Amino acid sequence: MSRPLVNGGQAIVDALVAHGVDTVFGIPGTHNLAVYSALKSSPIRHVSPRHEQGAGYAADGYARLGGRPGVVVTTTGPAILNAATAAAQAYSDSIPVLFIAPGMPLTHPGGHNGLLHEVRSQFDAMSAVVGYAQRVTSVEEIPHAVAQCFAAMTAGRPRPAYLEVPLDLLEHEAEADTVIVESPVAQATAVPAEAQLGAAAELLRGARRPLIVAGGGCSGAAGELRAFAETLGAPVVTSANGKGVLDEAHPLSLGAGVQHRVLLEIATEADVVVAVGTELAPADWWWGPLPRTTLIRIDIDPTSIATNARPTVGVVGDAGAALAELTKRLPAAPGTSPAEVDAWRTRLQADAREIGAAYLGLCSSLEAALGDDAVIAADSSMSCYYGLLGSLPLHRPRSFLYPAGLGTLGYGLPAAIGAKLAEPQREVVAVLGDGGVMFTIAELASAAEAGLALPVVIVDNGGYGEIRNEMADRDGHVHAVDLPTPDFPALARALGCHGVAVASDDEVGPAVRAAFAADRPTLVHVREQSAD
Repeated sequence: MSRPLVNGGQAIVDALVAHGVDTVFGIPGTHNLAVYSALKSSPIRHVSPRHEQGAGYAADGYARLGGRPGVVVTTTGPAILNAATAAAQAYSDSIPVLFIAPGMPLTHPGGHNGLLHEVRSQFDAMSAVVGYAQRVTSVEEIPHAVAQCFAAMTAGRPRPAYLEVPLDLLEHEAEADTVIVESPVAQATAVPAEAQLGAAAELLRGARRPLIVAGGGCSGAAGELRAFAETLGAPVVTSANGKGVLDEAHPLSLGAGVQHRVLLEIATEADVVVAVGTELAPADWWWGPLPRTTLIRIDIDPTSIATNARPTVGVVGDAGAALAELTKRLPAAPGTSPAEVDAWRTRLQADAREIGAAYLGLCSSLEAALGDDAVIAADSSMSCYYGLLGSLPLHRPRSFLYPAGLGTLGYGLPAAIGAKLAEPQREVVAVLGDGGVMFTIAELASAAEAGLALPVVIVDNGGYGEIRNEMADRDGHVHAVDLPTPDFPALARALGCHGVAVASDDEVGPAVRAAFAADRPTLVHVREQSAD
């Protein structure tokens, strides 16, 4: 019996539904209308950002908080290239986002002919910024390609993927079975080798002042990390993307602190350092090289085990599985003394207060306003990496969404939209600078269209403050960094949101609290306060 015929657009949507996709971020265009026709009659919710880069960041935020892949659909040429920065950001921070776009037709001339949206090598451009890329050559191949993309995104270290479908195939009809490919790679790397576990456990049994450094690779292993830390008696310091994997109110939490130089001194005082799911990367402001110490590294990515710091023992495997197996092999130990933990925490907090002095009032105001399950979608702005990262306690994994690796601007607003759609019951707050928010300010309109009760806090320092400081430190030639401030509250209202200006940091928290109960997003504009 013959199966019904479907076109390429329908085959894509059917495959997404089969993989449990419930939300797609995208913008329709001339070449992807077959996909949109199929989306219209599907159970998938479509969210319409105002720019493809915003679509990519929103899908990233959706994936980070929701713990499942985000999906972006664009049209050809400039549209998918607009999303390329978001794809590169997802790659650098190990976030599974699937980017889908039409490409030039199968019969397109090799020498090009000026077809609308034609790019010399769209596939090569996207292949350069994702972990896995595939271009199909038939409608029948589409379900298999989607399945392979999902397998690639979720096996081992998460990475974004790119699927290109020649635009003529989107309208072409054929029989296409829906398939789901289970990745043997994920199963093979989940549990580390016994020899690696044994060697690590042997080192840990003799530890008297252990220290754990946890990164974003622990975001799905919060329970296992806590049990391991408590059994070992080891304090936990995190990277930006690991912030909250251990409740920052826990007595063993040192907070998010790899960005502080003092951590290198603390690492020399520890007799064993356990780095879990972290690159120890310069982009995290890890001020390496790591001092000579006994180092155990746990990572799903075997290539990361010896990157930036060579371990005494490397354990390749899923963070949760590795930590659980190690915990079984360890007797309960006193570990690092409470007095030492308190001393280390005090030194890290002092450093955080010093570099983030201008933002301590903002942190206190937000802390008073937020519940334990709050999520901060942060931008690469001074208020976030000098302020909130080190001085705003958070209590849940995946609670600080931050563009660490690539350090892109404009991430916070669309990422907050994606996060709120992924977990609508959570309190989500976007925090950006006045320079960075202008990269994606149009996404206020998409947040308003979605009816999200989303506070968007803009901390205004009159332009690109970090670059201004770097210019001043370099040679005093400060240029092109001072920007006129628009009327942000009025702009927000023009885009369908509420907009308020507050006079001080103390007023930010109450404004955010009120925004959680609003019928639409609320932009909260505050001028950066003096550090005096």
